Amino acid sequence: MSTLAGTESAAGARALPLISAERQPWGAIIAFLLPAFTIYTALTAYPVFRTLWNSFHTVLPRKEEFIGLANYVTLAQDEIFWRSVKNTFIWACASPLAEVSIALLLALALYAKIPGMRFFRIAWFTPVLMSYVVVGIIWVWIYNYDWGAANAILRALGLERFVQAWIGDPKIALPSLIFITTWMWTGFNMVVLLAALHSLPSEVIEAAELDNCGWGAKLWHIIIPLVKPTLLNLLVLSFIGKMKIFDLVWITTKGGPLWSTETVSTYTYKRAFEWTSFDLGYPSTIAAVWFVIVLAAVLTLTWLFRQRDRLEY
Repeated sequence: MSTLAGTESAAGARALPLISAERQPWGAIIAFLLPAFTIYTALTAYPVFRTLWNSFHTVLPRKEEFIGLANYVTLAQDEIFWRSVKNTFIWACASPLAEVSIALLLALALYAKIPGMRFFRIAWFTPVLMSYVVVGIIWVWIYNYDWGAANAILRALGLERFVQAWIGDPKIALPSLIFITTWMWTGFNMVVLLAALHSLPSEVIEAAELDNCGWGAKLWHIIIPLVKPTLLNLLVLSFIGKMKIFDLVWITTKGGPLWSTETVSTYTYKRAFEWTSFDLGYPSTIAAVWFVIVLAAVLTLTWLFRQRDRLEY
């Protein structure tokens, strides 16, 4: 009797998915998905397709002419474009490392409950709340050669030899802007890492303390390995953000002096809206190539991080 009942229940279980599959409310599913799909198509899919289409054309206000790969050939020989690629990659590699490293130190300080912890947490996080436009204007004032705070402090300390035209010298303009983004986004990374530190298993930390594990050994062998996924995710997110950097450069230097702070985003904007060629085909080519480069870089980073995790475990 029990065997027969089990057989009937198993048959009924196998029949349920078929019945539920036949009764799927496809009308309701389509009705709920259609608005989001329409917005995605209009604001994401179509612009991507249109950009790729324009890259093979000369797109003038009242004329569109197919030119094949001519824009790509011109782009391969464009020295300003490759200079902007170099600047952007330097920014996207240097800034995430600085941001995450400093953020980890600040998060550890807050995790250790230093005096004035609440004040420092608010002070270090505040720059994240400001837009790039506000931050850019503030730092233009700070970097001013004559009356800016940076040079005023150096003069007051008797360090006149270090006084610089911070965003006017091609040699140090890019590092000066990298410092701004590091100052701005370190607080965000700090808050994320602080949350990761508070979620660490307390028994592991307590076991290390019972074994008289020093702070440095505990940090290197326990804390960093446990928060490593968070560190890697922050590095990738920061890398993506810096590969798209535009606002800060446009407010402070507009890519100057002498293309020393030119990024791919600012160069694309200039070719589309500031140069007198009025051709949207070439900037579309820049955008298409840069999209492929950024996608390949992110996929490569993700693959490398996963491979490293597999080797370690």
